Amino acid sequence: MKSFFKYVLATVTGIVISSVVLFIIMLGIIGALVTSASSEKEVMVKDNSILYLSFNHEITERSIDNPFGSLDIPGYNLKNLGLDDILLRIRTAKEDSKIKGIFMDASTIATGFASLKEIRDALLDFKSSGKFIVAYNEGYSQKAYYVASVADKVYVNPEGTVDFKGLASSTMFMKDAFDKFGVDMQVVKVGTFKSAVEPYFLNQMSEANRLQVNSYLGSIYDSFIQEISTSRKMSADSLRSIATDYLVRNADDAVRYKLADAKLYKDELILELKKRLNVATKDDLSVVSLIDYKSKMPSGSESNQVAVLYAEGAIVGGEGTKGEIGSDKISRELRLLRQDDNVKAVVFRVNSPGGSALASDVIWREVELTKQVKPIIVSMGDYAASGGYYISAAADSIFAENNTITGSIGVFGVIPNFKNLLNNKIGVHFDGVKTGKFSDLGMVPDRPLTAEERDIIQMEVNRVYQTFMKRVSDGRKITVAQVDTIGQGRVWTGKQAVEIGLVDRIGGIDDAIKAAAKKAKIGQYAVKQYPAKEDAISTFLNSSKEKVQIWMAQQQMGEFYNYFDVIKKFLDNLVLWRNCRIRLKYINYFSFYQKKPFIIRIVKGFFYI
Repeated sequence: MKSFFKYVLATVTGIVISSVVLFIIMLGIIGALVTSASSEKEVMVKDNSILYLSFNHEITERSIDNPFGSLDIPGYNLKNLGLDDILLRIRTAKEDSKIKGIFMDASTIATGFASLKEIRDALLDFKSSGKFIVAYNEGYSQKAYYVASVADKVYVNPEGTVDFKGLASSTMFMKDAFDKFGVDMQVVKVGTFKSAVEPYFLNQMSEANRLQVNSYLGSIYDSFIQEISTSRKMSADSLRSIATDYLVRNADDAVRYKLADAKLYKDELILELKKRLNVATKDDLSVVSLIDYKSKMPSGSESNQVAVLYAEGAIVGGEGTKGEIGSDKISRELRLLRQDDNVKAVVFRVNSPGGSALASDVIWREVELTKQVKPIIVSMGDYAASGGYYISAAADSIFAENNTITGSIGVFGVIPNFKNLLNNKIGVHFDGVKTGKFSDLGMVPDRPLTAEERDIIQMEVNRVYQTFMKRVSDGRKITVAQVDTIGQGRVWTGKQAVEIGLVDRIGGIDDAIKAAAKKAKIGQYAVKQYPAKEDAISTFLNSSKEKVQIWMAQQQMGEFYNYFDVIKKFLDNLVLWRNCRIRLKYINYFSFYQKKPFIIRIVKGFFYI
């Protein structure tokens, strides 16, 4: 027995020592990688160079600092460049005498149309310097072609494709599936057009939803066609006809219908670029990628700052996690900016589908207080809808792109009833006692809402909607009745929102910054970004496991991953909480943009949207 304990103790000691040693080694490896990555020399741009744009990564609002940017780790797209840096680097290249032109090689671009518009505008501004832009690819998606169409020349591989058939929006409906599982999704809402919950109780789009989707998708398509028409010097009607009849399906079609200028192989393209730069055939081109190209924020007076505060993701209470807008975090940032005498104006960059009504109201309050002290201008990204519009409404003015998705002023909640599933299909029953008539409201999952309970929930939904409309009414200087007519959960594009008074001007973040400086009456100013970014190593470690899992699933399922992702989010997040709490993540009906879903929470009778 004594020898047994001796061996056990030795084994345990060995495991502990080995774990400590492995941990130290791992820290050493990470430290070495970080040191190596941080010590990389800045890429030197040679004279007579080309700036290379590929956009082969997800485009977030801001770049994510990453110490492993030079490594290739499956599932983790390490070479990230945010919209902020993309715009700044293109603007820097315009003034850089060493950069003679841009070579764009993008088959698809992972972001929304509003962000694409800002990139497109930056490229048009680059061209105004007299420098060239050449686009080439083996296959263009519609988003990639939308951006590439600004180029002086658009080339395609002889066996390549140009996708040009018009825009479409599709939603997965699951009513029959819920019926088969024995789940009744009890929906309480305000807003004829508030359609995000339709997949739970319908098998197809409602007529109201079909009307609004046709409207905002048509508005996006109008802008898409018109801007390509201007760049390619083709009539809009001609482009519509080409797309409607799907006349362009390959490289020959693209050249025939003038969407592309010529068919080239890569070697022919390289010769074309060498001719533009007067480089000898035998010599190499000097190329620097946008990811490696360095730029700095324009210098300005530190005592005259325009602060750009980024709010991206679903709106939640507390600090929030990566990809969420935490009300405590953003409110704290707004307070600090309001109290900072060096900050003369704030640009609030909102890119959000919405979220918690309470969290939205907490942020709204800080925007309102900030406006009383200094100018605050909202710049909307790809979308600023529902809660995203709520937190924008109090600003001095609101900028959006034509293709920004906004509005959706409405409220809803969902309480699932599992009675048929639990009682009849798997034989699970609930029983208990309560001290009040409504003590178990939202707590027992195997019974439907009573008429009185539904009335109570409906009254709370109505109350939140009235508060929402009042915030918009006060911020936009219109009556509550007017808000109601353009509310009801209806979604609008930025272009439509200007026409109905929800947005002031069409423009990107640079336009909002200039407007903020003008309102603050400052000439020379520095632009500072907030919140402060996490340190690079934390950013990497916080989400690497999830990214690897997603990458593996995408590799296995390919194009079907999007459908799997919708179902997974529902199953993972349909969780009953104790103390009358229900958390439900649901399908985002802005699936056209494939962004993160909204969150509904019903906590002790209060609705969060």
